[in-house]
Amino acid sequence: MRKAGAAGAIVQPQRRHLAATVVRLTGSFVVSLAVTFVGLTAVTFLISRLTKIDPVLAVVGDKATKAAYDNAYHALGLDQSPLVQYGIYLKRLLIGDFGMSVLTSRPVLTDLVRVFPATFELATIATVIGVLLGVPAGVLAAARKGRWQDHVIRVVGLFGYSVPVFWLGLVGLFVFYGKLGWVAGTGRLDVFYDDEVTLRTGVILIDSALDGNWEIFANAFSHLILPASILGYFSLAYVARMTRSFMIDQLGQEYVTAARVKGCSFWRAVWRHAFPNIMVPLITVIGLSYASLLEGAVLTETVFAWPGLGLYITRALFNSDMNAVLGGTVLVGSVFIAINQFSDLLYKLFDPRLRTR
Repeated sequence: MRKAGAAGAIVQPQRRHLAATVVRLTGSFVVSLAVTFVGLTAVTFLISRLTKIDPVLAVVGDKATKAAYDNAYHALGLDQSPLVQYGIYLKRLLIGDFGMSVLTSRPVLTDLVRVFPATFELATIATVIGVLLGVPAGVLAAARKGRWQDHVIRVVGLFGYSVPVFWLGLVGLFVFYGKLGWVAGTGRLDVFYDDEVTLRTGVILIDSALDGNWEIFANAFSHLILPASILGYFSLAYVARMTRSFMIDQLGQEYVTAARVKGCSFWRAVWRHAFPNIMVPLITVIGLSYASLLEGAVLTETVFAWPGLGLYITRALFNSDMNAVLGGTVLVGSVFIAINQFSDLLYKLFDPRLRTR
């Protein structure tokens, strides 16, 4: 009984310490997120003021009377000091007021809610492809450092970094859609499937599965697989390179040599001993890769006419729709910040050495 009581006395402080660590890291995460968000909004505000596009004309049109122009100028707070204007801008963003889109004549927030699930779906599948193929490829390259497997994987990764995504997308459409007919063409669905799915999440694969409509699910997957594979290839190149670098460092450590001396097989030493030790930095790499795909899918979405955030921002930019451009920029930046901060939080939670920092 005394031993059980002593063990309980030891466990309780450990639990309190872990809870305090989680609270402290969460608080640090929230503060860092807020400060970074303020910096992001300050940059977007500055961009909106440096552009030559008149925000008043974007609201009232170029045929408005001087009285209407002056009223809108005052309503937008443009007669206030820059600091007051930024305060108004930040307040509007915090309540979800991104202004009206000139291109769609709808609130920008409504447009963003409509188009973001398409980008989320594309980037998520691409990240899954990149991780499932990139991590084993990086481990294999490190385990076979200097051999033909390592050289092949490095060349494949280098090709992924070097080839423009729009060129690879066009070639992929020409070969796999135009010539072989293995995949569907541009867009998320064939035209005759439009409005056939009840949109709950905005992610067609999920919504069609919830409806039990597997024909639309298959059509959506056929449209998705090529752009997701192309984006996933670039994620694969990055993840494989970083995994290889982390694994080479770990395979040179003494604990791996000691495991081999004790009779542990080579691949068991790789996966059982070395690989778990790269999981912490690998979380950050995967998080950054995912965030970069969410913000960097512009060219892929343009080539494949994918109705996501990237295509929306591109069209808004070509039509001088600054409310839509800035709203999309804030959303992309916020998502990038959130994923980056969340990855950093996981990094600290999984690495005991960083919990006291």
